[in-house]
Amino acid sequence: MTAAPLRAGNAATAAAGARPAAAPPLPPVIGHRGAALSAPENTLGAMRKAKALGARWVEFDVRLSGDGECIILHDDTIDRTTDGTGEAARLSLEALRRYDAGAWFSPEFAGERIPTLAEIVSLLGTLGLGANVEIKPAAGQERATARAAVELLRRRWPAELPAPLLSSFAPEALDAAREAAPEMARGYLFGRLPADWQARTEALACATVHCDGRDLTRPQVEAVRGAGYPLLVYTVNDAARARELMAWGASALFSDCPDRILAGLEQVT
Repeated sequence: MTAAPLRAGNAATAAAGARPAAAPPLPPVIGHRGAALSAPENTLGAMRKAKALGARWVEFDVRLSGDGECIILHDDTIDRTTDGTGEAARLSLEALRRYDAGAWFSPEFAGERIPTLAEIVSLLGTLGLGANVEIKPAAGQERATARAAVELLRRRWPAELPAPLLSSFAPEALDAAREAAPEMARGYLFGRLPADWQARTEALACATVHCDGRDLTRPQVEAVRGAGYPLLVYTVNDAARARELMAWGASALFSDCPDRILAGLEQVT
């Protein structure tokens, strides 16, 4: 595996209204937090499991530890996914690494730790997995988290992998990522698709739209696709719903069980 710095763009040009960086080619199914139904989410084990289950891309969450390290963790606290307690933003990386992030899921994964972004990137290169990197900042750390993640990705991203896709619910994080790395494609994350989704997406020069699939309708999918945006839908664990969304025009589905959804999409309806 070789790592090569991603080429920097011109931030001033991007901010002035240049076209957003194009999204990389996307697979139909992306492992959500690795493969969250088969392994403890957002761990190295979850990424390995996603690969074993046939995923070609994975999604994971990046935030900052108390000492400014990029770590892979969904929640503000470590209570749900480790045997420790406390806010990640108040704990050093050394302190965070003392806790087991796998035993809660099953004995098979005992000893897993909260990984760093650098560790995940290195493993992706070994496994040949592309990635959607979700910037999941603690309140008040939106810009700092985006800048730290982008800086590391620029230095460490394996040259043989497709460029990463950044995403976030936080507009401040997306704006900071645009300023720091306009050459990296960004996706705007929504829960329910708002009426002004296109204006918000265009304002931050995002290349993709990401949306919760539970209440998504066919007209909404067609509107996003008709406007020229790839639509990535989360978190789809039902094969019938997956087939419906893809038939409507969804570009990719995030799933906790990528093997189930991949098999479901292969079925003839």
